[in-house]
Amino acid sequence: MNNIKLPADDNSCGWFEILSPEYQQHMSEPNPISGVEKTDWLVIGGGFVGMSATHRLAELNPEQRIVLVDAQKIGHGTSGRNSGFVIDLPHKSDLVGDDIERKRKVIELNRAAIQYLEDKIMRHGIECQWSHAGKLQGAVSERGVKFLEHFQRLLKELGEPHEMLDQASLRKVVGTQYYQQALYTPGCPLMQPAALIRGLLAHVPENVSVWEETPILNLERRNGTWVAQTANGQVHAKNVILGTNIYTEQFGHMKSRMLPIMTFASMTRPLTDEEFSAYGGTADWGLTPADHAGTTLRMTQDRRLVVRNQYRFVPNYNSDLATREKIHVMHRESLEARYPMLKAVTFEHTWGGVLSLSSNSQAFFGELEPGLFSSCCHNGVGVARGTISGKLLAEMASGGDSKLQQNMQAVSGMPARLPPEPFLGIGVRARMAFAKWQSRSEV
Repeated sequence: MNNIKLPADDNSCGWFEILSPEYQQHMSEPNPISGVEKTDWLVIGGGFVGMSATHRLAELNPEQRIVLVDAQKIGHGTSGRNSGFVIDLPHKSDLVGDDIERKRKVIELNRAAIQYLEDKIMRHGIECQWSHAGKLQGAVSERGVKFLEHFQRLLKELGEPHEMLDQASLRKVVGTQYYQQALYTPGCPLMQPAALIRGLLAHVPENVSVWEETPILNLERRNGTWVAQTANGQVHAKNVILGTNIYTEQFGHMKSRMLPIMTFASMTRPLTDEEFSAYGGTADWGLTPADHAGTTLRMTQDRRLVVRNQYRFVPNYNSDLATREKIHVMHRESLEARYPMLKAVTFEHTWGGVLSLSSNSQAFFGELEPGLFSSCCHNGVGVARGTISGKLLAEMASGGDSKLQQNMQAVSGMPARLPPEPFLGIGVRARMAFAKWQSRSEV
């Protein structure tokens, strides 16, 4: 496995940078892996898939050893770079199609993930700004309003509670008249993603050994044992769970089936009392765009505004400083268009995070080879999907079965094969440019 692509995320992720010092410090084994580490279970990747799989494996197999490794500090990668929504309802690709029963299965899975996370948060006292604030979906233009109306019809068909807010009612919450209206749904918790994943890391069970900043450079099966090569040693495992998302293809699986797309966000410093008064809204809310290519907004409990928009196709899974500086300017334009009274409020952090998309809206869940399990390609809804699929992978690999596991298999599939380069890059960039043009009024 030569020329393997390793995570190389930027060092400006706001969620990670504002963590308390004790959460930023290493919570893993102090020395690099050297020689051979033998284990019953190896989990590669400490995001939401890997973390929930690790916890569940330890619960189900208390007499067995679990090793969790991550190429970066856990929470510094994709798991700590999302916008902090744990969405319960069908969202993005899960809205595709008319299969209402499939959508009900998605809701059941998402809510099981929420309950699993909340149980961990309450049991361990994890401080991550967890709240049942719900989610707003906002429309700027008539194009966005039509998306909202379509979603509202689906919610009525599903029997899900919701409220349509007009411009005046919405302004009292979000402090801006920029949006025509918004659809509010109450079942989506909000949180600080890096704090949540670091909190889960701090409370892994005693039969778990963790190594951060330990890339796996090669993975192969030898005589029925999985051998993972690190810079200075090896991990020999009976079973492996890949919580590696787009990096799964670096281990020889899902090649040419996942699109690496980077989304970008910027976070302000906390608003002063005077600035918060001028803003005129409330704290602790989240708004996703009615049109998926629009702008996501968060107001955190500590009065920081987070703006997320702009997408890039990133074959190398990372972005350069020049790109982020340009996007920083675009985010300022989006912020000031909504909050002209906050022009003096600066962004402290601008970062990118990689997600994986499939051309047929399918996510994978299951066994890739004997003893090798994976859940990946979550199409931009990875917190809930990653959490519950990691838990269910651990149960499947441990020989269990359940209705939830059957539901997960029913809503999963195989991401379609993508065309080769240069046709892939040309097509993806053209499609993204067209989507950006279509959604220009919503950004």
